[in-house]
Amino acid sequence: MKSFIKLLSVAALCAFGAAAHAASFRTVVIDPGHGGFDNGGLWGRVYEKHLALDTAARLESHLRQMGYNTVLTRRSDYFISLPQRVNIANSYKNAIFVSIHFNHAESGSANGIETYYNTPQSQALAAYVHRGIMKKAHVIDRGVKTARFYVIRNTTIPSILVEGGFVSCCDERNRLKSGWYREALAQGIADGIQRFKGN
Repeated sequence: MKSFIKLLSVAALCAFGAAAHAASFRTVVIDPGHGGFDNGGLWGRVYEKHLALDTAARLESHLRQMGYNTVLTRRSDYFISLPQRVNIANSYKNAIFVSIHFNHAESGSANGIETYYNTPQSQALAAYVHRGIMKKAHVIDRGVKTARFYVIRNTTIPSILVEGGFVSCCDERNRLKSGWYREALAQGIADGIQRFKGN
């Protein structure tokens, strides 16, 4: 019985700690995927690395207007390794980490948005951000999922990875090329972060 009570106490402390962290963070580390020689997913002249960087810049603008401190892992088209991205994220304790990517599949019919997390402390962040994106983007909802991507597996702060659509899908690619759509993604992510902070 004592062991059971002790387990409950530990669980309660963990939950309290996660909630306290969610309420207290002030910095958002934004990670535009790929860069430099690493193009990421591509189709013709549509490169994932460019879409990710533009969306990240738009997200930073929204977050700064909301009063957040922001850090970008890259600000132009150059390569930065996965360990470097993780090191940047882990150097901020009072922060969350959002990695921005765009999907690619062999089938041109695959489409939609999905959001990934790895650890329990990141699940709520993923859910809020995904919900925020879906309210703005109005596309196929591929859901919130767990994964072991390097950048969300090795960070010590709440961390998620957003796949904002498929460059390999003709209809979705046309949307991704439009500034209004990348703006909608950025606004949705920012709204989700704000709701996560207030939970």
